[in-house]
Amino acid sequence: MARALWKGAISFGLVHIPVELISASLDHELELSMLDKRDFAPVGYKRYNKRTGKEVAWDNIIKGYEYKTDEYVVLSDEDLKRANVKATQTIDILTFVDASEVPLTFYEHPYYLLPAKGGEKVYALLRETLRKAGKVGVATMVMRTKQHLCALVCIGDAIVLNTLRYADEIRATDELDLPGSTLKAAGISDKELKMALSLVEGMSEAWQPQQYHDSYREDVLALVKKKIKAKQTKTITAPEADSEEPAPASNVIDLVALLQQSLGKKAAKSKPAARKAAPKTASSRRKTG
Repeated sequence: MARALWKGAISFGLVHIPVELISASLDHELELSMLDKRDFAPVGYKRYNKRTGKEVAWDNIIKGYEYKTDEYVVLSDEDLKRANVKATQTIDILTFVDASEVPLTFYEHPYYLLPAKGGEKVYALLRETLRKAGKVGVATMVMRTKQHLCALVCIGDAIVLNTLRYADEIRATDELDLPGSTLKAAGISDKELKMALSLVEGMSEAWQPQQYHDSYREDVLALVKKKIKAKQTKTITAPEADSEEPAPASNVIDLVALLQQSLGKKAAKSKPAARKAAPKTASSRRKTG
């Protein structure tokens, strides 16, 4: 079981549900160390006093808020807690909304909420209420000195807390140079749209997350093994010189031709499966006849 990152309670009307928060995501990012290219020794991060230049031990590090240049108010963990005790210990549900009303751009990081001892029944009640109503609970909570906007969602047998971005943390689309919102304004013909819809339909399948994986990370690790085997661990690979000038880009795109080619490739991929299925069908007809 992962270590709880936060302990407190969900405030649901007059009901309080004791819960623990654990991360729902696993980080498989490729970890690369910084090295000094002169002797390949690791390069570390040093905590130092900007006034004296001397290193500072963790035991001597505290937090402070700079209220004017080079002037700080010291804030201990207890200060941060006392600023609003309820906010630091409670996931306060403010309202319920349809899940489809929250744009994907707002979602930030998922966490699992687990019922603490004695909170199992009320936890299950909230979970089933979210499931039956098709709603998400919009809540606030304080974690690591920041108040987060959150969405509580029922996923399977768990309540998932997704931290949300605030509206002022998302760039407005009216600042962006986007194509027109109508087919005519975007220069799209009915034929192009119909072919694109056919392509999407042909490529559609059930959501199977297990089939997707970080192939780039696997390729880099394979390269690492290859360099170790070849005893090239200290070899710095230089970038290759461009052999040819890239062809000039063209703004003229024959979408219909590209869509036809894409549809043709999709049809070609599906033919072998159809040929394999044919003998089995014929055999079954002979047996039943």
